[in-house]
Amino acid sequence: MANKKTKPRGLGRGLSALMADVSAEPVGTGGKTPRNAEVMVPIEKVIANPDQPRRQFVQVDLDDLTASIKEKGVLQPLIVRPRDGGLFEIVAGERRWRASQAAQLHEVPVLVRDYSDVEVMEVALIENIQRADLNALEEAQSYKLLMEKFGHTQEKMAEALGKSRSHIANLVRLLHLPDDVQVLVQERKLSAGHARALITSDNASELAKKIVKGGLSVRATEVLVKKDAAGDQPRAPRVPKTLVEKDADTRALENDLSAILRMSISIDHRTGGESGSVTISYDTLDQLDELCGVLSR
Repeated sequence: MANKKTKPRGLGRGLSALMADVSAEPVGTGGKTPRNAEVMVPIEKVIANPDQPRRQFVQVDLDDLTASIKEKGVLQPLIVRPRDGGLFEIVAGERRWRASQAAQLHEVPVLVRDYSDVEVMEVALIENIQRADLNALEEAQSYKLLMEKFGHTQEKMAEALGKSRSHIANLVRLLHLPDDVQVLVQERKLSAGHARALITSDNASELAKKIVKGGLSVRATEVLVKKDAAGDQPRAPRVPKTLVEKDADTRALENDLSAILRMSISIDHRTGGESGSVTISYDTLDQLDELCGVLSR
């Protein structure tokens, strides 16, 4: 009898079950149902997840967690999946695992789950988002990985994770910032709001330094970016449009591009020369996000 082909699992299918695992009650909380299939495994048999959304672990927080584990033990089990060689890969709980090592524990409590690669990403992302542990760049990188590696759309992720589509789109756009600015966001010296204001700037690195040094608010950052753009790009004298008559080929090209991008396109070609400009007008931030996606392909 032929094996049935299973449909690829979409983001959000069974998400309530994943959420239940992430939100499992700690031992001794008096929950009505005991934790399902919790077992103790040697700590050396547990390995980290290479696609863990969180890339930075604050040492002070780890020290506090280590002290707590030394006194009370690991109150909430790690979620793991079996790997070759009798190993277990962490799906959620890497901080607890690191702190348990520092506390010199020989074994840790785990919940073993047979998760697929996409489910591992979902659970890891859910856990960190629930605990507000990810910085903006780590969250953005997680969304990008889910889209590129597993083909999920921003709309589906927004629906499944309880986030707005604009929230996801705006975070992913932060990955277009210069590397040094991204580092400042990862170090939490710049907020996501500061970073969003810098996305359109050609001088983001220098402005970021001024923002950090001056402790500027997001609103002050937006003003700074606008002033910098106005100062760095003096406007050339404009020829009144009424004096420039576009030929039929130019208008046809405008219509073709407008139909492809679903945005208003204006082509201004300088008479007698080879140069000109193309103006793309968008009505919403979603359209701007789509345009950025097209241009970055």
